[in-house]
Amino acid sequence: MLPKSVFWTVLLLIVGYAAWRGRSDERIAAGACFGATLFTHFILGPLKIRYATVEPGLLALDIVMLAIFVAIALRSSRFWPLWVAGLQLTMSMAHVLKAIDEHLMPRAYAAAVVFWTYPILLIIAVGTWRQHRRTLRERDGRPAF
Repeated sequence: MLPKSVFWTVLLLIVGYAAWRGRSDERIAAGACFGATLFTHFILGPLKIRYATVEPGLLALDIVMLAIFVAIALRSSRFWPLWVAGLQLTMSMAHVLKAIDEHLMPRAYAAAVVFWTYPILLIIAVGTWRQHRRTLRERDGRPAF
């Protein structure tokens, strides 16, 4: 896994970019990612036993994030929220796999829960960039495709 400083840098840049250039969908998604990242530090188990069993706090947080992303996808006219919701569903399924097989290695469980965060952030950044370009084109009177 990448160092925490890399993740925090990427997260803060994307949250700032979404706040600056995005519309409500991008802002809500980026803000939810930021809030979930902060909240994660308070709900993870002790380091010694972390990811040895299903992390109930993290499971609950992932379900809340899935609900947020699905709600954005259902009300949005854009395609990127579907990808984000799908990747969040993949992250949530890691908890189900750990519940089914308690012998799943803690590192594999941790990687499955954390890995998809980077693509989610990248998709939010691309969605924000495309939305901003679309807004500029519409302001100039050009077609928005």
